Amino acid sequence: MAKGDVDTYYEDGQWKNKVEGNSRASSVHDTKMDAQAAGRDMAKDRGVEHVIKNMDGRIGGKNSYGDDPRSSKG
Repeated sequence: MAKGDVDTYYEDGQWKNKVEGNSRASSVHDTKMDAQAAGRDMAKDRGVEHVIKNMDGRIGGKNSYGDDPRSSKG
């Protein structure tokens, strides 16, 4: 299975999705809603976490779509 969480973020006037470890954005969108939907689909397909950032770069939300090794077991 592919590795690398998916980040949705704002840069240079556009909303982008990038897979952790890649140097370039995987997709570019005009609106946060479009980028978030595409990022969610990418994360679901890869079985990884989707990190959604606000325009200022701070994390606004996270969703996990796989076996999250960071979650507690108990």
